[in-house]
Amino acid sequence: MNDTPAPFTEADHADRMTRAARAAAEAGLAGLLVTPGPDLVWLCGYRPTAITERLTLLVLTPGSEPRLLVPALERPDAEAAPGAGAVRMSDWRDGQDPYAAATGLLLPNGRYGVSDTTWALHLLGLQEALPLTAYRPLTAVLPMLRAVKDEHEVARLAAAGAAADAAYEEILAVRFAGRRETDVAADLARLLREHGHSQVDFTVVGSGPNGANPHHEAGDRVIEHGDTVVLDFGGLKDGYGSDTTRTVHVGEPTAEERTVHDLVRTAQQAAFEAVAPGVTCQEVDRRARRVIEDAGYGEYFVHRTGHGIGVTTHEPPYMVEGEETPLVPGMCFSIEPGVYLPGRFGVRIEDIVTCTADGGRRLNATDHGMAIVG
Repeated sequence: MNDTPAPFTEADHADRMTRAARAAAEAGLAGLLVTPGPDLVWLCGYRPTAITERLTLLVLTPGSEPRLLVPALERPDAEAAPGAGAVRMSDWRDGQDPYAAATGLLLPNGRYGVSDTTWALHLLGLQEALPLTAYRPLTAVLPMLRAVKDEHEVARLAAAGAAADAAYEEILAVRFAGRRETDVAADLARLLREHGHSQVDFTVVGSGPNGANPHHEAGDRVIEHGDTVVLDFGGLKDGYGSDTTRTVHVGEPTAEERTVHDLVRTAQQAAFEAVAPGVTCQEVDRRARRVIEDAGYGEYFVHRTGHGIGVTTHEPPYMVEGEETPLVPGMCFSIEPGVYLPGRFGVRIEDIVTCTADGGRRLNATDHGMAIVG
């Protein structure tokens, strides 16, 4: 059975670009400047085969037709993008000044939002060509640009989550004890690809004391009997992200390890139950943090409770204190509280969740219990 989703259409991309230009105007910007990266893919569907020093620039200006400036040798690829019919395309050739070519698309004193992935080379080149222009990163001026997903985007995220779940179910059957973390990480990467991921972004395998480092990925440590092991993995399937974490144990856990795991599980559930339209992002964080703090482990929960996900595995909104953005149906984000005991072990449990009209819906379905592995 072919479960490949229908591609996004020219109309989908035209609508996204119109909404983005409108949001720019509402934010007091002259427009948006988008270079290769997730914003360009989401807006017009164009992903250059190779991202080099050559300037590619999508210009979105309120009330005007979207303009896409590309290197001449890459124009055939750009014209094949699903949103190409919704933009007016122009090109520049090697030997020409690309920034001079861009000046005719911009206001000489405009204030623009610029995609976060823009190379300094290009931003400085635009500033030199138009010294009275000003630029702000899109994350700062339009952090919610891609935050609310339509039903087709949510369906892709759900499919990516299901694929990651399938990889987790299979990894439980492999041998852990006596193997290096990197060996298990390689197994996870292979399983993600076997279940349809085109891109693997991370395969965290944090065993024993390494699990107490939230940013540990995988190293040469040999996993031992008695280790708690944090497994955090994800990537892109059909252009949309997966990201899930489960904590397993090699052999029977101690009473303390079970206590900490149950605590994190309770905190994760409390945060999930808080999800509803109108609830602020920071309130989701507070619900998880309160459970862990009340149990006396607050100092060991050292990161935010979650992050948005879409065409990248980490994007706004963030479930963190100070983020007062209210949840709305279609927002998709992780809920991933953790407790990390330095030099000993860590526990994290993570699901991707989407806000619905009635509350929250998990896009991961694997058991939250501490699985026992060999």
